[in-house]
Amino acid sequence: MDHEQKSGAGLLQMLQLLWLLPHSWAVPAAPPPVLWDGLQNHTFRHTVFCQDGSPSMGLSESYDEDQLFSYDFSQNTRVPRLPDFAAWAQDQGDASAISFDKEFCQALVQQVGPQLEGVIPVSRGLPVPEVYTLKPLEFGKPNTLVCFISNLFPPTLTVTWQHHFVPVEGASPTYISAIDRLTFQAFSYLNFTPEPFDLYSCVVTHEIDSYTPIAHWVPQNPLPSELLENVLCGVAFGLGLLGIVMGIAFFIWSRKPCSVD
Repeated sequence: MDHEQKSGAGLLQMLQLLWLLPHSWAVPAAPPPVLWDGLQNHTFRHTVFCQDGSPSMGLSESYDEDQLFSYDFSQNTRVPRLPDFAAWAQDQGDASAISFDKEFCQALVQQVGPQLEGVIPVSRGLPVPEVYTLKPLEFGKPNTLVCFISNLFPPTLTVTWQHHFVPVEGASPTYISAIDRLTFQAFSYLNFTPEPFDLYSCVVTHEIDSYTPIAHWVPQNPLPSELLENVLCGVAFGLGLLGIVMGIAFFIWSRKPCSVD
C-alpha cells in the first residue's frame, strides 16, 4: 500500500529527533510563542503494557500512530517494523528505563489487577482485520501481504495465515502498538509471490473472548506483467501495420479509372 511506503520515508527523517525523547529527563523553559504558518502537532508515543494473556508483556514506540519499533523482552532488543529503521534499533541506551517499566507494569498486574477485577472491561469491541499488498500487485513478482488489525482491546491475539484454506508458515511476528483511547492495533506480514487465482486468509483469534474474524485476499486490479505488455505491444503494432497496408490498398484501388461499357 502506498501509505506504508510514504510513511516509512517520512518517519525515517523524523527518527533522529524522536530518538532523543526517551533520554531527555530535564525539560527546558518554554520559549515564547512563535507564530508560524503550517506548524503541526505530532505525537511520539512510548507505550508499555502487560497482561495475563499472550503476549504477557509488550512495548511499542510510534510516531503519529505509525509504529516505529516493538520490543522483544526475551532478547532485550528493539525490533523495527520497517527495514529502514534497523540501524536505530541497535541503540540500547535506555535499557535500564525499560527494565524499570517492565517491573513496574508487572507489579501493577499482580497487586492492583485483582482489586480492579470486574471494574475494568475484559474486552471492548471486536477486532477488525483487513489484508492488502505492501507493493502494487504484479503477478509473478515477490510482494508482501499485510494483515492490519484495528479496534483491538485487550491486545491478546494470535495471527495465522492460510493459502486456499491450508495453513502456511513464514509470517512475521505480530507487531502490536497502542493508539488513542486505550486501543491497540496490530500488523502481521507474509512474503509471497502472487498468482492469478490466489486466495489468502488472515485468521485472527482474539484469545480473551475466542472471537475469530477472518480477512480474505484475492488479486484485484493487477498491473500488467512484462510478458503481457510485450504481447499487447506486438498486437497493437501488428494491427497498426495491417491498417497501413489496407489503407494503401484502398488508396490504390480508388485511383483506378472506372471502365465504361
